[in-house]
Amino acid sequence: MGMENPRHGDTAFLDGQFLVAMPGLTDSRFARSVIYVCAHSADGAMGIIVNKPVTDLSMPDLLVQLDVAPEADAIRLRERVGHMPVLMGGPVEGKRGFVLHTDDFHIDQSTLIIDDGICLTATVEILRAIANGDGPASAVLALGYAGWQAGQLESEIMANGWLNCPADPELIFHPALDAKYERILRSNGIDPAMLSLSAGRA
Repeated sequence: MGMENPRHGDTAFLDGQFLVAMPGLTDSRFARSVIYVCAHSADGAMGIIVNKPVTDLSMPDLLVQLDVAPEADAIRLRERVGHMPVLMGGPVEGKRGFVLHTDDFHIDQSTLIIDDGICLTATVEILRAIANGDGPASAVLALGYAGWQAGQLESEIMANGWLNCPADPELIFHPALDAKYERILRSNGIDPAMLSLSAGRA
């Protein structure tokens, strides 16, 4: 069986799944993070951290900063997108915006359809659409992403750095970022308190 073109849905590839950081993960940048895997192949993987906010930046401010919307629209934007968190998507390309969104919005050649009605678009057009109220029903904006070279994610999972599990689309867009980590662990039968106990016994 040739590996050049694995069929999608092959269990070896985790696109469309959550990765949940385990105590075995030594990289502090990813502690307690939940990552939605957007692309995974033999060449590597990329994903977006969906539970870490950029604390000093709101969505309306960002749209004004990027010249997507004029400053005069800030009040209207606060009503429309003030609830939408800006996420710290990962350490790679931290100034670039990546929008995870529902599949009711699509830009030809720009939107990557991932799985289960979830898409990724990284162009300014989707931000314009969101600012104008013509965007997807649900969306989160992340600055930066997490990336892995070929085989790197697999070896981190083998070393118990990550738990992978099916993604719950509702949780991707849920505004209660702090609760996502524990909710996903509990839904997979893991008591978060047990994890923090074992973390101290390196």
